[in-house]
Amino acid sequence: MSDRWVIHVPVAAPDLVRARIFARTAARVLARLSVRVEPGGVTVSAEDQQGVRHWVFCDRPLPGGARCALPVDHTAPCSRRAPWRDRA
Repeated sequence: MSDRWVIHVPVAAPDLVRARIFARTAARVLARLSVRVEPGGVTVSAEDQQGVRHWVFCDRPLPGGARCALPVDHTAPCSRRAPWRDRA
């Protein structure tokens, strides 16, 4: 039996932009809980094309082994700290 389980939660959004926004928000909220969230693995897809996935976070490798935590379409330099982590 596996020591890890992945949760798949289908949520409908009217378009790709809003689907990515909702997915980022959900990942950020879940990251505050005591659950391991892997934002780099978050994707969205059209309901009738679930095999065609669109990335939500950049997840590019950074020096020191960290990954970029910004949205996939960001224009700022990659960063390992997402903006929401700086807020308390």
